[in-house]
Amino acid sequence: MNASFFGGAYSGDCGTLPADARLECKICWHVYDPADGDPESQTPPGTAFADLPAHWTCPQCDSPKQGFLLLAE
Repeated sequence: MNASFFGGAYSGDCGTLPADARLECKICWHVYDPADGDPESQTPPGTAFADLPAHWTCPQCDSPKQGFLLLAE
């Protein structure tokens, strides 16, 4: 696992996530950081995970949004 701490599953309820929440794919460990956005899907920096479209998937392994885990800082 990477150096970040695991905060737990968010259960697919994006309404409970803070805007600056970072989430990690449970398949490939890719971290979605809102500060970086997702250049692969043309998502600009500053886009919260909750604001990603429902069809968004992990840019590395195509896992759905529900396959991400909240990282605690």
